[in-house]
Amino acid sequence: MLCSAAPVSAAVQDKDTDPEVTPVILVHGYNADPGVWGSFRADLLASGYSEKDVFAWGYDTSQSVNETLSGRFGAYVDQVRAQTGAQKVDIVAHSFGSLVTRWYVKYGGGTATVDHWVSLGGPNHGTSTAWACALWSQACRDMTPGSYVQTQLAQGDETPGEVRYGTWWSNCDEVVNPDSSVLLNGADNHAAGCLAHNDLLTDHTVSQQVRTFLHG
Repeated sequence: MLCSAAPVSAAVQDKDTDPEVTPVILVHGYNADPGVWGSFRADLLASGYSEKDVFAWGYDTSQSVNETLSGRFGAYVDQVRAQTGAQKVDIVAHSFGSLVTRWYVKYGGGTATVDHWVSLGGPNHGTSTAWACALWSQACRDMTPGSYVQTQLAQGDETPGEVRYGTWWSNCDEVVNPDSSVLLNGADNHAAGCLAHNDLLTDHTVSQQVRTFLHG
């Protein structure tokens, strides 16, 4: 887990995004900002995406997943779709960002607007390390095992709709405990090997696998 910034978007001009390319929204984790996506963004641009296809959402990570952040993210998705003319977007989320975007997909109408959803080291079933900041951070409380957010996201189908879900997890992740918290029933779950939590953002093998998944 990595201070947050105001929402940031890529420059978009006159809805001229390539119709064959689905816009990608990158969503950072707790106590981070869109700058963490530098390496991954560069890989996207080098592999055929244009500046007008790639977006990074910045947000205040101290707030509630279900009461505040997922709704704001939904509004951002609508903004990206309106600006690009795309019917759907792809989402790549790191860590806490996985919970915000999953809530949007499951409870905010995202099954109709998201094509691919990717979680890199997401505490999808909670992480015990979040107890360290739970006293002062609502976001940390949302990440604790058995929280309201965790319980609601686990109810019923973990991967609803026709969205393609993918997760990448590391057996050396020092933030998500247990490591298996990342995996979701119904998702394509990928073992990334022994990587630190934030290295999932910059590892080129993970990047290549995610880009292949997005084109699947």
